[in-house]
Amino acid sequence: MRGGLWLSETGGILRTWLLTKAWLLPLLLILGFAFSFAIPYYGLLDPYVQLILMYIGINIILALSLNLVNGYMGEFSVGHAGFMSIGAYISSILTVKVFSASSAAWLFPVAVIAGGAGAALLGLLVAIPSFRTRGDYLAIVTLAFNMIVKSVLENIDAVGGARGFLGMSKLTTLPLVFCWTVLSVWLIRNFIYSNYGRGVLAIREDEIAGELMSVNTRQVKLLAFTISSFFAGVAGGLFAHVLQFINPRMFDIVKSTDMLIMVYLGGIGSIGGSILGATIYTFLLEILRPLGIWRMVIMPLTLVLLMIFRPRGIMGLREFAWFLPKTARTNRLAQLRKEGEEWRS
Repeated sequence: MRGGLWLSETGGILRTWLLTKAWLLPLLLILGFAFSFAIPYYGLLDPYVQLILMYIGINIILALSLNLVNGYMGEFSVGHAGFMSIGAYISSILTVKVFSASSAAWLFPVAVIAGGAGAALLGLLVAIPSFRTRGDYLAIVTLAFNMIVKSVLENIDAVGGARGFLGMSKLTTLPLVFCWTVLSVWLIRNFIYSNYGRGVLAIREDEIAGELMSVNTRQVKLLAFTISSFFAGVAGGLFAHVLQFINPRMFDIVKSTDMLIMVYLGGIGSIGGSILGATIYTFLLEILRPLGIWRMVIMPLTLVLLMIFRPRGIMGLREFAWFLPKTARTNRLAQLRKEGEEWRS
């Protein structure tokens, strides 16, 4: 009993210390940015480990973007890989066929943004009819969209058809992935705690009540889905220039399932949960790689077990204090201090 009390009090002290040190998060970001340059420059980590770190960053962006719709808004989309493919193909076409070889590296961020914009535009077009339905019907619509995109790409010879598209340079680097990941977390976090983000949460809790409270639910849904599609496209552009080869089979329902596992493993409605889910899932995929095809059986089975035993995930509807607004952090700090006083008494 004493050990439990000591651990609880120690945890409370640590959380209180983290909340009161406003400089700690910027310091960690600066150190992370510095290490993202130092690791490849000085060869501090094996190239394979560096590749895994880049995959983790890309998967964090994917999990965050999907969590915006499935977690924060309470809908169920299963076609996210389709938007990722649009970003991957647009950015690849730009760097290979439009930009010159000498300018491709400098203009790569433009290509990534263009891929995200293309995915966002298509996401808006899909969202307009899709949000006339809800729940299972929305899942069917987005699944059909994913299959349509895959089939169209397989039949366009200009982008390689079923053979795939190649010729991209390895423009995705560890510092670039770090910057895009931090930027994505920051932008999505700010959106969630904006007025529009509060509207997204209202839709999840009770859409009818939200409409009665003057929330323009249709506008909020379209905006959230478009933002989600944009970041999926960004992740696709980064992904394509890591592998230097893409084909439509990479963006089928299996890829969408991977994203769902990351979201529901980490926790719905949680930025910290998306980061945890993407990190854990990426490591699990690499650990299970020796199992070959059985890996693709175990991971979907993980999703089924999550839905049964822990449908909200590790951090479901909870958040790390660093991602909370200032008022919420102040309230959390006051609560922790109160709990500490109760433990001591």
